Amino acid sequence: MDTHILIVDDEKAITDLVGIYLQNEGYRVTLAYNGADAAKAILEQDFDLAVLDIMLPDIDGFELLRTIRAEHTYPVIMLTARGSQADKIEGLSMGADDYVVKPFRPLELVARCKAQLRRYTSYGSRSGEADDVELTVDGLTINKDSRVVTVDERPVRCTPLEYSILLYLVEHRGKVVSVEDLFRAVWGEEFMASSSNTVMVHIRHLREKIGDDASNPRFIKNIWGVGYTIEG
Repeated sequence: MDTHILIVDDEKAITDLVGIYLQNEGYRVTLAYNGADAAKAILEQDFDLAVLDIMLPDIDGFELLRTIRAEHTYPVIMLTARGSQADKIEGLSMGADDYVVKPFRPLELVARCKAQLRRYTSYGSRSGEADDVELTVDGLTINKDSRVVTVDERPVRCTPLEYSILLYLVEHRGKVVSVEDLFRAVWGEEFMASSSNTVMVHIRHLREKIGDDASNPRFIKNIWGVGYTIEG
């Protein structure tokens, strides 16, 4: 296994411990204890996942997230000691895939990393299915072999999580998908009270990428109190 994970946290003991746990799982790990070293690593190395602490002494985790999302779609997990809902929404809006609040158990973070990597490595794949490789709805096209999304032939760069949301809605086009069903299918976790906000933020970010006006959507439509639909 040559899966490469970046861990960024100014608390060296935490960073080193998480690194050891991930290395024991067979992952290749790069550790950074400040934003400057992390930014350099992001620009110079290839990663499959990043874990970013928000509160760093120089460049904060949000700025590192912006650097990653300018060029890359690999999953990003944010770490925070604050547990603020505003922080979580800001991070998700910027393209973060998951959030872990300190203090946490290292095994919990390892499990979150594994879940994100499973989604990333299977990004768009549906092995064993005999359905269409290319799905098209009103100028929106998803090619499941190449994992490419286009709108009116314009490429749209989606994170694995955004791709999974869009693919699930397109595969269920013509049906109303509840927020609970969407969360369970895409995140693979049990639905909780905070899950609605998580889905809402990712839908908003996805709409921005595909040029969908929330007040008059072309693709993803809200069915208030129920969920979302893409009409077939």
